[in-house]
Amino acid sequence: MPHIQLPEGLQGIRGPMAFRPETAKPLNELAEILLHAPNSLAPGERELIATYVSHLNDCYFCQTVHGAIAAAHLDGDEDLVRRVKADFQHADISAKLKALLVIASKVQRGGKHVTASDVEEARQAGATDIEIHDTVLIAAAFCMFNRYVDGLATWQPEDEELYRQRGKKTARDGYVTMSREYLPQPELETQGA
Repeated sequence: MPHIQLPEGLQGIRGPMAFRPETAKPLNELAEILLHAPNSLAPGERELIATYVSHLNDCYFCQTVHGAIAAAHLDGDEDLVRRVKADFQHADISAKLKALLVIASKVQRGGKHVTASDVEEARQAGATDIEIHDTVLIAAAFCMFNRYVDGLATWQPEDEELYRQRGKKTARDGYVTMSREYLPQPELETQGA
């Protein structure tokens, strides 16, 4: 049961976002830029970073929903998502993504854990400065998102199919578009003739 009165029927982060739409708007815009907008890292790769950090933070909702979004981007490969969470070093992902997940895991523990050699290894594996930047920001943002979800004890159903369906929609439509279904929309102004 949530620690505060949140709108009923909205799981995970959706409840607090509907409760406080003024803060939801920039949070959804950040998620859109980091995870869905065009980037040299594929959306599935970026979602795997978010999923892995959420797994490390033991945030059931975020690791499940972002794992479902990652799988939707990866032709439904839920097994790959599970392998990345369990042991990404032996998962069938690129050396670049493995190096970026090392950085993400260190950000999750604390930003000062990231070393110059971690960054150099990522560069040697083909990561660009923007990819390194975005990995750090995804990891940092998901530490915040995870704590937001769990700190309010949000409703986190265990129905995997619910997450699959949400994952497919978000993979297709993005975060800003998806937020419109649970956030109030400003009234359209009528123009005088």
